[in-house]
Amino acid sequence: MKIAILTSGGLAPCLSAAIGGFVQRYTELDKNVEIVTYLNGYQGLLLGQSRTITERARLEAYHLLKFGGSPIGNSRVKLSNVKDCEKKGLIRAGQNPFEVAAHQLMKDQVNILHTIGGDDTSTTAAELAHFLAQNNYPLRVVGLPKTIDNDIFPIRQSLGAMTAAEQGAVFFENVVHEHSANSNMLIIHEIMGRNCGWLTYATAACYTSRLVQKTFAPALGFPKEKFEIHGIYIPEIEFDLEREVKRLKPLFDQLGCLNLFVSEGACVTAIVKELEKNGEKVARDAFGHIKLDHINAGKWVGEQFSKALGAQKMLVQKSGYFARSAAPNAFDLHLIQSCVDFAVECACKGMSGLVGHDETQRDTLRCIEFEKVKGGKLLDVNNSHVQQFLQSINK
Repeated sequence: MKIAILTSGGLAPCLSAAIGGFVQRYTELDKNVEIVTYLNGYQGLLLGQSRTITERARLEAYHLLKFGGSPIGNSRVKLSNVKDCEKKGLIRAGQNPFEVAAHQLMKDQVNILHTIGGDDTSTTAAELAHFLAQNNYPLRVVGLPKTIDNDIFPIRQSLGAMTAAEQGAVFFENVVHEHSANSNMLIIHEIMGRNCGWLTYATAACYTSRLVQKTFAPALGFPKEKFEIHGIYIPEIEFDLEREVKRLKPLFDQLGCLNLFVSEGACVTAIVKELEKNGEKVARDAFGHIKLDHINAGKWVGEQFSKALGAQKMLVQKSGYFARSAAPNAFDLHLIQSCVDFAVECACKGMSGLVGHDETQRDTLRCIEFEKVKGGKLLDVNNSHVQQFLQSINK
């Protein structure tokens, strides 16, 4: 039996730990089982670039639980985007990326492929397995859900997302002190999340819970109010500048500062409309997604408020790369290990799918059929806990 592992898409605080977990678990079951890792996601699969897990690597696998990032590399390669694969030099003109990838898996005699990525990674793996089955090559594909946006349906909790939220909170605990460097200052904390505001909400909730544990010095100029979050803006809730200015103006005049949490996907429609109106071309990635780093939602929102509130200085800080590159916390380590063990069990039983707690099946940990997996899950703003928290901030 030959096992292959690849990680794909953006980073999340689970990739290294999941790789280490797979190596450990398979070695426990059979120390002679062959394990290879494709380098840089589907890019490595198309180019036939892989690394064999040696005996020494098996001994070092435990240490990966303490690391962020991915030791085998990531890339954003979509096999169904033929033109992009050609442009990147991953295939020759006229080739089908799925055929190239499938032939590489057959050449390498891979029996089980473990993917660690988002919904695009998982659905691509499913298409590969289907293609190989049509060519009488049985391949078991068992994936793990990785995205700090926590936006994969029907996965209750994607691996690494809770760590990213915690690290985003830690990041802002330092940034918030910048209000003492300038009077009448607006601090924008931009947080990753294309269509889903979960990470912004979870980061804000984590920051608020940590804030409760602090002791402040109001008589010396550090009241708790200056450290609180004064506004949260996410894709699921329409942004009403006029209403928010009316709400925040008295508070800004009183405190001399404001702290706003903004999802990078908030207000995208309004920003794109403004850019295109000015004749600017909006850049998109291989998946057709708008490149959010070109949009700069935090900067746009900050500029709107700065003008309306009369702020003397605006500071935009993005916690995304800091948060997504962290090593997993205790919560995620437990989640990763349980999912890895179950994924190995499912693969050995001949199953294929995405392992996670299925929200449609009472949060049961199961190997979810690939056809049921899709991206774009939104934050449930009607959930009583979410609603209560958001109202407590945007009061």
